[in-house]
Amino acid sequence: MAVSPAPDTAPLAGLRVLDLSRILSGPFATMIFADLGAEVIKLENPVTGDDTREWAPPFQGPESAYFLAVNRNKRGIAVDLKTDEGRAIARKLAASCDVLVENFRPGTASRLGLGYDELSTLNPRIIYASISGFGQTGPLRAEPGYDAIAQALGGVMSVTGEADGEPVRVGNSAADIGAGMWAAIGILAALHARATTGHGEWIDISLLDGQIAWLTYLAGGYFASGDVPRRYGSAHPTIVPYQALRTKDGHLMVAVGNDTLWRRFADLVGLETLVDDPRFATNPDRVVNRATLIPLVEDALAARTSAEWAELLSGVGIPAGAINDVKSALEHPQVAARDMILTVDHPTAGTLRLTGSPIKLTRHVTTAHRAPPTLGQHTDEVLAELGYSQSELAALRGKGVVR
Repeated sequence: MAVSPAPDTAPLAGLRVLDLSRILSGPFATMIFADLGAEVIKLENPVTGDDTREWAPPFQGPESAYFLAVNRNKRGIAVDLKTDEGRAIARKLAASCDVLVENFRPGTASRLGLGYDELSTLNPRIIYASISGFGQTGPLRAEPGYDAIAQALGGVMSVTGEADGEPVRVGNSAADIGAGMWAAIGILAALHARATTGHGEWIDISLLDGQIAWLTYLAGGYFASGDVPRRYGSAHPTIVPYQALRTKDGHLMVAVGNDTLWRRFADLVGLETLVDDPRFATNPDRVVNRATLIPLVEDALAARTSAEWAELLSGVGIPAGAINDVKSALEHPQVAARDMILTVDHPTAGTLRLTGSPIKLTRHVTTAHRAPPTLGQHTDEVLAELGYSQSELAALRGKGVVR
């Protein structure tokens, strides 16, 4: 593991974030800030904690692997927001924070007295980010937010899967993770604006909005032609050949992104006679005639293994890659070279391996300098910083307000 930088050298050092979120979208967003040096205080229910503490197996020690994956570099406190005393603690924290992130159903935070209108009165500079399934407005605003539903309603599932198969959910929680990334971008923009205006902002992030934004060229194609995009399996709708192709021993992902690469590819695999064939001479021709071309390409690739073709194609500048399973991806030498696997010691789970941050800065190394918190690990520490005495903490603990 890389050596953790001193807190005051990190790009977001001095930024204080209150994380009222749970599960994935909010915790992923706040982990981005924690990795970049912000102080993140994660507030959980004192009885159950974040829902994902129970999303297991697998466990590592007594902790769920899911929770551990998205909560590093945070301090954790356990406070019951259903009590007056618990809400008072949250308000005191919010008054001292630059950013608050929550992913309750719209209206819930306000009912707890912890909405933007209430907290911005206490702290006019606060950047308040709300993540929900459908946003704070619109006919579906009150509906619960689930990743799979956002993928379905947002059109992504309709273009995922084999052409003659059923629609398929993306293999990870892409809508949740994407919403966390959109939230981080919005928070950074609001922080930049605050430096000029002095005022905070309420950021409204919707899982569905994020999926619609990700349609990009698929939506553009529909707007231009009126044709509804469909599933192509691993293939690209407007570039051919650009997909997983059968070889002698399996499949290889090949990306022939322009006509120059096509001519080079055809020569290499023994299909040079197709270069000037009017059915395949240009990319639009190949797109129209993909059903004819792909079987010819796969027949040619059957002569060698995927590894052999990958080496040959790479040697002439044609992008090609093995289709790794998760184990192979995590063990790839390029992944190791980029410090994308981090380790940190956890008090109950032992040595953790975690995926690293893709944000590479010249003056800061993003690393795991703090293990994901056990439930209520830092409650006494954080509340003491707010001015609570040991006797007050004991009384709150005795009433079940904190853990």
